[in-house]
Amino acid sequence: MGAPQWFTLRYGAFWAFALKLIGSGPEHSGIAVNDADLAIKMGRSFDGRAPRTSVTSARALTDTVVSRGVHGWRGDWLVNGAGDRIVELRFEPPMQSHVLLFPIRVRRLRISVDDPDGLVAAVGAARHV
Repeated sequence: MGAPQWFTLRYGAFWAFALKLIGSGPEHSGIAVNDADLAIKMGRSFDGRAPRTSVTSARALTDTVVSRGVHGWRGDWLVNGAGDRIVELRFEPPMQSHVLLFPIRVRRLRISVDDPDGLVAAVGAARHV
């Protein structure tokens, strides 16, 4: 199995500081993509792992969002420290995750990353290995 590719979550300056206070800052967050799976973490707030074969689509969005943090409902979740550079990942079966200590199932995840095109390419490449 190859070494994982690492992608950093994107944070604005204020939100990097604010989310760090609750243990969800940049130093404890990121996405690891390897041949078998991907793992997504935003500190203490969000932790998810899924087989790469469960990713049905990955695309960079041009939309911006106003809210920050970790929130969602009924399988549709947003994990972000910035309002731009959002990547949408879709999972089937849903990705098993935790928000704080609560288990959730994620079908659609929007996440802010520093390198959206790189993440989309890595997930796409991982799916076709």
